[in-house]
Amino acid sequence: MLWVKALHIVFMVTWFAGLFYLPRLFVYHAQSSDAASIERFKVMERKLYWGIMAPGAVLTLVFGFWLWLGYGISGGWLHAKLALVAVLLAYHAWCGKLLADFKHDRNAKSHVWFRWFNEFPVLILFAVVILVVVKPF
Repeated sequence: MLWVKALHIVFMVTWFAGLFYLPRLFVYHAQSSDAASIERFKVMERKLYWGIMAPGAVLTLVFGFWLWLGYGISGGWLHAKLALVAVLLAYHAWCGKLLADFKHDRNAKSHVWFRWFNEFPVLILFAVVILVVVKPF
């Protein structure tokens, strides 16, 4: 089961790398005005979302479910963690919607909005790590 736990952590880190970087790309994309930069950001965003974030999310969930089955983990902290994972999945989906908006040149948000949007996964990461390590309830 330690291999499963290690893989869960590796793919969680992969997923979070994308969750941290994609909104940062959105900041730069929202600031861009030349066609070459805009097209470059579209390619980078698409590859990051579908090549790193989506597989990272799916494999994080797969190995997390496997851990839950293998260890029979329970407790209030786990329910809180799973609620935060659900919120993170919604954030991930929202990133996908924003990606589609940029793809079709429909973005209506400023680079400042994206700077704030970029901070949300940090809060989730802190909360999840504290719940898993400390198990406060």
